[in-house]
Amino acid sequence: MQENRINLLIVDDEEQFLNAISKRLSVRGFNVIAVDRGEKAIAAAKEHPIDIALVDLKMPGINGEETLKALKQEYKWMEIVILTGHGSIESAVECTQSGAYSYLQKPCELDTLLEVLTNAYKKKIMNRKNIDEKKMEELMKVALGDSPRDILDSLRKLDKGE
Repeated sequence: MQENRINLLIVDDEEQFLNAISKRLSVRGFNVIAVDRGEKAIAAAKEHPIDIALVDLKMPGINGEETLKALKQEYKWMEIVILTGHGSIESAVECTQSGAYSYLQKPCELDTLLEVLTNAYKKKIMNRKNIDEKKMEELMKVALGDSPRDILDSLRKLDKGE
């Protein structure tokens, strides 16, 4: 894993989707750890420092909501985005109450997903570094006009104390 990238855990049992989204996000500056089961996600989080997790809701074994709860219980700073093709209002409410940062429906535009992941990472930093929204906005003004990759890089540097 490259140290100058954001560590993103992707959990989805659809192999084609998992491979495609992993490649698309890797080329956009993420260290991607891709697994196909909730149990593997929990094990991967123990082995790697994860910043953000992108979790499918419906999977065999430990489902997305159970994976969300397990990860949030163990790693309070990790932000988790649910991305599912089988969502409902009830599951969205349950996941949000369990600590999900966001709840997205498949298919999801890549730009929308990148924006949500960027904002989730920003929230992780704000919570971990105890920075309020106003201070974060001041810090982010430096990055205005930059590409999404530059903004993510600026957030990563803030997170790592560079």
